[in-house]
Amino acid sequence: MYSNTLLTDKIILVTGGRSGIGYSIAENALKYGAKTVYIASRNEEKMQPAAAELKKLGDCRSFVCDIRDIDQVTAMADFIAEQSGRLDILVNNAGGQFPTAAEDVSIKGWNAVINNNLNGTWYMTQTMANRFFIPQQSGIVVNIIANIFRGFPGMVHTGAARAGVDNLTKTLAVEWAKFNIRVNAVAPGIIASSGLENYPPELFKGIADRIPMKRLGSPQEVADLSLFLMSPLATFITGETVYVDGGQRLWGDVFEL
Repeated sequence: MYSNTLLTDKIILVTGGRSGIGYSIAENALKYGAKTVYIASRNEEKMQPAAAELKKLGDCRSFVCDIRDIDQVTAMADFIAEQSGRLDILVNNAGGQFPTAAEDVSIKGWNAVINNNLNGTWYMTQTMANRFFIPQQSGIVVNIIANIFRGFPGMVHTGAARAGVDNLTKTLAVEWAKFNIRVNAVAPGIIASSGLENYPPELFKGIADRIPMKRLGSPQEVADLSLFLMSPLATFITGETVYVDGGQRLWGDVFEL
């Protein structure tokens, strides 16, 4: 569908790039001509095999980073500046959550998810914008969030955090348009990726029947939309949140509560 030169010469950073959706986005970027793709993850041991596979497609470099730690985020910006001298595209994909009833969320659990999904995304975005995008007068941010169209019963913490990133996307799209920075979000529904391994299997029993398209999505489907938003084909699109959920946001319950 697209030319393999779609992202030629682009320097791209994908957080949470070692597996699942993040890996597919990094893989797409290299397949479509990116000059260098950086992937970041907290777990170096698990990240290295992913980086080795991605290097078969092009120049992939990895950096251990906890996005909740502003010092580590700043160190990653320093690393990219030293290695490549610029950054063109940031994909905020790193995140995490766990199922819980709202009344049972502990303070520790709440703060962990908010720090990861909202604060970490903000630290990454502001740091890379100030270090690269604003001085360059160009940049692209793609935020990977979640299906929050009707709230997020069963995961109140991540619903709040992802809604914050949704609003952040809209706000920054307006404030930073003067710097030629585009900011958009992708909201996946239930995706059949390695991320599902972190949840009890019974949570997703029969879930496909509650999706209008009667199936789960794939990481590749999320990556392909992200590719479009990262590309020159989307130069007049900013401040949007695009859902990839098989229509689930419009009909049916996400989980049995």
